[in-house]
Amino acid sequence: MRMYDLIKKKKQGGELSKDEIEIMIKGYVKGDIPDYQMSALLMAICFQGMTERETADLTIAMAKSGDMVDLTPIEGIKVDKHSTGGVGDKTTLVIAPIVAACGVKVAKMSGRGLGHTGGTIDKLEAIPGMETAIDKARFFHIVNKVGVSVVGQTGNLAPADKKLYALRDVTATVDSIPLIAASIMSKKLAAGSDCIVLDVKTGSGAFMNSLDDSIELARRMVSIGEHAGKDTVAIITDMDIPLGYNIGNSLEVIEAIETLQGNGPQDLTEVSLVLASNMLYLAKKGTIEECETMAKEAISSGKALKKLIEMVEIQGGDSRVIMDTSQFASAPYQYEVKAKTEGYISLMNTEQCGIASMSLGAGRETRDSSIDYTAGIKLIKKTGDYVTEGEVIAILYASNDRLFEKAEQILSKAYSFSEDPVKTRPLLLAKVTANKVEKF
Repeated sequence: MRMYDLIKKKKQGGELSKDEIEIMIKGYVKGDIPDYQMSALLMAICFQGMTERETADLTIAMAKSGDMVDLTPIEGIKVDKHSTGGVGDKTTLVIAPIVAACGVKVAKMSGRGLGHTGGTIDKLEAIPGMETAIDKARFFHIVNKVGVSVVGQTGNLAPADKKLYALRDVTATVDSIPLIAASIMSKKLAAGSDCIVLDVKTGSGAFMNSLDDSIELARRMVSIGEHAGKDTVAIITDMDIPLGYNIGNSLEVIEAIETLQGNGPQDLTEVSLVLASNMLYLAKKGTIEECETMAKEAISSGKALKKLIEMVEIQGGDSRVIMDTSQFASAPYQYEVKAKTEGYISLMNTEQCGIASMSLGAGRETRDSSIDYTAGIKLIKKTGDYVTEGEVIAILYASNDRLFEKAEQILSKAYSFSEDPVKTRPLLLAKVTANKVEKF
């Protein structure tokens, strides 16, 4: 089999076989297939697409290109959750303790943030002493004992994805739904959980801006999960508005804690309960309605917050900041952003909100950039709210007050105003399962 023949076959709209895909991925990871030939194939895929069977075979081959985590030492059904990324998205910090408090194991490997979207591991490391680089044996022990552990991705998970993504990034082949789906799901399959709940974001702060594209991506990922023998469901959620009011690592951990205390923002609470309910449902804890009741009870009883405290303590973190969030280190400088006009907030460019937070030091421009855990933004007003000229719409936090001017310029441009009241779209937009797409 020659790579030349595979490129030609896909260019002409042909369907690659499972063997062809496996040989191609193995050859590329070994270095036998050069970047220029793989680039040509990726471009052919962008134009011709891939069938669901091809996409599943590609994903499995990518997952098997490195370590496949065996979670069998952990008792019971293991459920994972993945978000396609957004601004203010701290749901893992809420739902993982909820699900564990309801008796389902959560053995989660998460990533760091890059660009305008935050990473769960960065948020966890805002907790003093919190360890996220944990070896496999200790990881398994923690999950068996506490029911939940969230750690950084370790080992050699899906090296084919790392090589392919770097190549796609410089060859304008990122925006292919089959390739996006394969990239995300290869890491999820390699991580070893039995069931997967996907939170697919859509809107100005998401990778997919349109609902139709988000549904298609979700449909592909669910198909891949089911093809690999994993019960998989996807929830399409809105990211035209930042989730919650806090953007930035320590600020988001505080908001997650408030949500577990029953005092969190309505939007974050709603999304978290839906995701947690679906995780419990896939773990066969009851009907969706029964699972939602269980999730709510885990919050109201304090069991979920207790579970977060247990996880933080066993991973070396200082749980005093969980019990009293005023103990978190705070930024030495803060600055109020005020509305320059009067009216209803009609639109927020969520990506720009994330970029503004990143410019304050809360995110990374490159993987080697350092993070200021105290930096970020507290939104005071969001889409649909009425404001008067001069009213505070956000508060910026930073360790250097010279950063405020640029951040204010970026954030101010993210807001649009209208004289008339604005109707926001629903937070939950669709659910995708193996059998159907249900729009809400």
